[in-house]
Amino acid sequence: MLTESFLDYLRFERNYSDKTIVEYGRDIAQFRNFLQEGGSEEFVPADVTAEMIREWIISLMDGGCAASSVNRKLSSLRSFYKYLLKRGEVAKDPLRKITGPKKKKPLPAFVKENEMDRLLDETDFGEGFVGCRDRLIIETFYATGVRLSELIGLNDGDVDMSSSQLKVTGKRNKQRLIPFGDELKQTMLEYVNIRNEQTPRTSDAFFVKEDGGRLYKSLVYNIVKRNLSKVVTQKKRGPHVLRHTFATTMLNHEAELGAVKELLGHSSLATTEIYTHTTFEELKKVYKQAHPRA
Repeated sequence: MLTESFLDYLRFERNYSDKTIVEYGRDIAQFRNFLQEGGSEEFVPADVTAEMIREWIISLMDGGCAASSVNRKLSSLRSFYKYLLKRGEVAKDPLRKITGPKKKKPLPAFVKENEMDRLLDETDFGEGFVGCRDRLIIETFYATGVRLSELIGLNDGDVDMSSSQLKVTGKRNKQRLIPFGDELKQTMLEYVNIRNEQTPRTSDAFFVKEDGGRLYKSLVYNIVKRNLSKVVTQKKRGPHVLRHTFATTMLNHEAELGAVKELLGHSSLATTEIYTHTTFEELKKVYKQAHPRA
């Protein structure tokens, strides 16, 4: 039988592992069973059409099979038909124009508003320069949505207190202006006063270490992770989570999608749209908790 000769080819000529060969055989057998359940008396590879394969994909997805598993099964079938073409057993490959299902992208992790309120309003960040700086770092990420590299790259000249805006240099050296509110402005003024009193001016950086040097990524990452751990238990607790939190909060409060795109510095609206899925998922949770017939 063709299936057995294909599996022998994998074992003796391609040196595939026994486990892989078993999986290939199982996938092909599953496809053969699907065709027979649909009315085919026997499995004739040359008679298989692209439509049959698409129907199989749909049945797998309807049965709860993950996109990654479906694509693996399709890979087994593709290898089988390449082998049959090479041997002249079939004249064409029915999978030539078949595209597998796309993997579902995980939704971006974010912190809920009440958790951010608890962190900024009730948490003790410590006294002096370090405590003031660490609080400002958290507040800046949350209030502006800047990237980690953008925050580290801020210089004093990029922070315009009179106009309440940041000049940020993002990916591909593209610059954008981000407004900020009075609360963040007040924290910034307090930080600058303490910084200028307690640290030497060894760089133009806005955010600095105790020796006056510019911050580095791992230091900021640990500052954010340590402080977010005080209010959340989720696995992801880095600076990018606060960027996600900014975007999600803005959309939850009815900000226009295009405006959020510009604030985040996204080149495509499609990148920003993933946050609409996040807000909808949160909306579904609220609905299920609140509606008596949910």
